[in-house]
Amino acid sequence: MAQGMSDNLLFLTDEQLRRAIEAMFFAYRGFTADPDRILSEMDYGRAHHRAIHFIHRSPGTTVNNLLAILGVTKQSLNRVLRTLVEDGLVQSRVGTRDRRERHLYLTDAGEALERKLSDAQRTRMRAAFREAGPAAVTGFREVLEHMMDPELRRYFTAVKEGER
Repeated sequence: MAQGMSDNLLFLTDEQLRRAIEAMFFAYRGFTADPDRILSEMDYGRAHHRAIHFIHRSPGTTVNNLLAILGVTKQSLNRVLRTLVEDGLVQSRVGTRDRRERHLYLTDAGEALERKLSDAQRTRMRAAFREAGPAAVTGFREVLEHMMDPELRRYFTAVKEGER
């Protein structure tokens, strides 16, 4: 990108920012549409999806860690986890060092659901990234990371570094 063009991006108008915000709203709607359809067949919602995603990314994560990542109330997360455990998708194990801790793991059925949900999202993202090109992909990731609160960026970095 030419220097003059990149300088212009530092001084976006309110209208340009509004359009970017709207683009995020519509993109998020598309990004969640496929998993929402899958989850609705099971009477699950996005909270279930987020829990499944982060348990998959960090097997053995604690309930407290998941609370911090998701930013939900303990009551709300407990409702979600109770359903996932009862339905055989998540296993909760008592901690070996601290018996008050509960460590969370996906069962084989949970792994299968996670794969189905993430396959749908990866397909959509792969197509969008392919269409936009490598420079746009890098810029998109950078913008997203800079929008994160510092504490959440640390969680993101920790999960990203632990990629499998």
